[in-house]
Amino acid sequence: MLVPPDPSPAPPVHDPDGFSAFYAAHFDAVLGFVTRRTDDPHLAADLTSDIFLTALEHAADYDPRRGAPIAWLYGIARNVLAAHFRGTARESRAVARINGRRLLDDEDIAALEERIDASRAARQLVAAHAALSEPLRAVLDLVAVDGLTPVEAAQVLDITPTAVRVRLHRARRLLRHEAATLPLLSPEPSPDHALEAAP
Repeated sequence: MLVPPDPSPAPPVHDPDGFSAFYAAHFDAVLGFVTRRTDDPHLAADLTSDIFLTALEHAADYDPRRGAPIAWLYGIARNVLAAHFRGTARESRAVARINGRRLLDDEDIAALEERIDASRAARQLVAAHAALSEPLRAVLDLVAVDGLTPVEAAQVLDITPTAVRVRLHRARRLLRHEAATLPLLSPEPSPDHALEAAP
């Protein structure tokens, strides 16, 4: 079965008058293609113009063996619309980033920097904690995290309170060495406090 030839003219090369006829013959179809993909009339008009300008620039690339002129135009239209929407998405993200920065005053920025620093410090502290041996980590967790006294921690671990205080001192010293810029998990007990805690 023979397919009837496309009655619309092919894009002329180096012929502005001929291109005007080509434009007139395909304008409604291309505009319809665009308006089915955007509901902004001004944008539709701009994109349609861009499509025909691109077609004019690439008229020499048209090959009638590969399809009808309208199919060639629709291919150009798809590329023009895709480029536009990619650019719009990039622009929207850039504007959002700029607006996001504008919404932050000096206090907000300072607070964010503090949170970032605190997060970094917490990660360093976790790493330093993980580097401790299990006996040191157990004592430190019971006293500094769970809030037990050395005597209570000794009862949990079935060791003497003196052993707890020795391990606790060693654990804190190692943490200070591993993360010198970080505050201690809990204050170092004073000698008086250590004596009070002794059985």
